[in-house]
Amino acid sequence: MISDFTFGAIKIFILAFLAWAISSFVAEYLIKFLYKIKFWKKEARGKTIDGKKAEVFLSLHKEKETTVPRGGGIVIWASILILTAAIFLISTFADIWWIKKLNFLSRKETWIPLFTIFAASIIGLIDDILVVYGRGKYIGGGLKFRTRLLLVIVIGLIGGAWFYFKLGMDTVRIPLIFNFPEGIDVPIGIWYVVLYVVVSLASWASGVVDGIDGLAGGVFGVIFGAFTIIALAQGKTDLAAFCAIILGTLFRFLWFNIPPAKFYMGETGVLGLTMTMVAVAFLTNSVVVLPIIAGVLVIETGSVILQLLSKKIRHKKIWLSTPIHHHLEAIGWKPEQITMRLWIIAIVFAILGISIQLLTK
Repeated sequence: MISDFTFGAIKIFILAFLAWAISSFVAEYLIKFLYKIKFWKKEARGKTIDGKKAEVFLSLHKEKETTVPRGGGIVIWASILILTAAIFLISTFADIWWIKKLNFLSRKETWIPLFTIFAASIIGLIDDILVVYGRGKYIGGGLKFRTRLLLVIVIGLIGGAWFYFKLGMDTVRIPLIFNFPEGIDVPIGIWYVVLYVVVSLASWASGVVDGIDGLAGGVFGVIFGAFTIIALAQGKTDLAAFCAIILGTLFRFLWFNIPPAKFYMGETGVLGLTMTMVAVAFLTNSVVVLPIIAGVLVIETGSVILQLLSKKIRHKKIWLSTPIHHHLEAIGWKPEQITMRLWIIAIVFAILGISIQLLTK
């Protein structure tokens, strides 16, 4: 008789493979469609976040910005949608026990991450469409910053409220605290919802990682691979399967996104993945180690923040361009070097985060 843990692992592998297979078909047709409709920027980003001319960035990416389509993230969420519907329908009507057990829809484990991946990705897709086809005030800019900020807050409030009111979660696990090697749970009551919103906003800012061929896909793949391990170790098989499904779609996305990229992830991919990353971190009670598991995202976002502060206070830049991967490009690193080295750093951070989390009961 196969144990629950063993079948859980088999379930994860099967669903990850199916996600990869489905996303293979989605990607093939999507690439042709995106090129047919010329789904790329009509002009490269000309200004930095503080309104100054992005001279370094333009010298590195002007041609790619206007010839390579956005929207590659559709591969991820469209494949998940197809697989979720297919598995649910097949497991509902099939009278075979192991097929029934492949269903990963679960109120406690996968409803919220499924909501975030679709809701945030659709918002991101609208932003991508406005970036490409926008007129007037929308040319090259997508949704207004305030609009995106408000929508991320709304997603955060919905997610936080679900955890607090529906799942009854109101504590934060602090791992490995000196005399408490098993960690401690800190009750924060209704502030749990506020914390969820804050972490959502911080994760949204980490979307700056999407800037070099293969970088974002690889980094997010490592992150969701880490959460697959954590969720499985906690007995949350459906959540582990969901993370593995994302990983499977990212593998196929990377097939077409590694140098030279056929398409970019775009906001429809980045926003969906960052918001889902938050949901998974809270579901596994590992929000405290999220900055470690997502260490590369923290580095990338931190480089932008420090650059802005330096410009404001010291009136000069720290790096030639930010996020920091653009600085590395500017000083002569090849894009492939940057991508692979940041993948390695991401794996090291993920191993550390997994170790800390799994040492905590």
